[in-house]
Amino acid sequence: MYLAMAVIGILFLPWAMLSRRGARLACKTFCRWVRFTARWMVGLRTEVRGTPPEGEVLVAAKHQSFLDIILLYAALRRPRFIMKRELVRAPVLGLYALRIGCIPVDRGRRGEAIRKMSADVAAGNRAPGQLIIYPQGTRIAPGVDAPYKIGTAVLYEQSGQPCVPAATNVGVFWPRKGIYRKPGLAVVEFLDPIPPGLPAKDFMARLGVEVEQRSNMLMAEAGFAPIRGEAEE
Repeated sequence: MYLAMAVIGILFLPWAMLSRRGARLACKTFCRWVRFTARWMVGLRTEVRGTPPEGEVLVAAKHQSFLDIILLYAALRRPRFIMKRELVRAPVLGLYALRIGCIPVDRGRRGEAIRKMSADVAAGNRAPGQLIIYPQGTRIAPGVDAPYKIGTAVLYEQSGQPCVPAATNVGVFWPRKGIYRKPGLAVVEFLDPIPPGLPAKDFMARLGVEVEQRSNMLMAEAGFAPIRGEAEE
């Protein structure tokens, strides 16, 4: 996977530097390669359920591993991510993330990060597409509870756009740590949009319930049974 990232990144680099279309095509090509090799090498099939949004929306997604990033990007027409700033320094990945319009934030300073994220999003309002945010802020292992952060509500109120929740079970097969990959069916599912205009508290409550309930159902479908008292390391 990482070898393919380097090869594809270098091959597409001239086009990507001249045009965001070239950068997006490089990323789409990489996503197709990862999905194909995951199925071919380890029997890990992937599926996108629900209706991927095509207009100007905020996508609030459950994040369990690198694989849900792959599936979201493959499914959406013009996606861009709110991402942690450290990734900007990653070879190939950081360059292409900036070229497709991703917005880096510093997670270490919560208030400052929210203000910077809000300002960066406002500055990029003219860039069409779907803005993806992970409301829990990081990868969360299956069966682990973690709070939903207020930054998602800030963007929801600022944009005035619908929010499309997205659930997943990919962490059952592709853990957030380690290299072992399990065979099975990894799913990302787009849920019904949440209309704009809800109070922040109501929006966050609805988002958390819908994403967590559907993700739990997808994980149960994959055969995952949480251990009582399990907690994040």
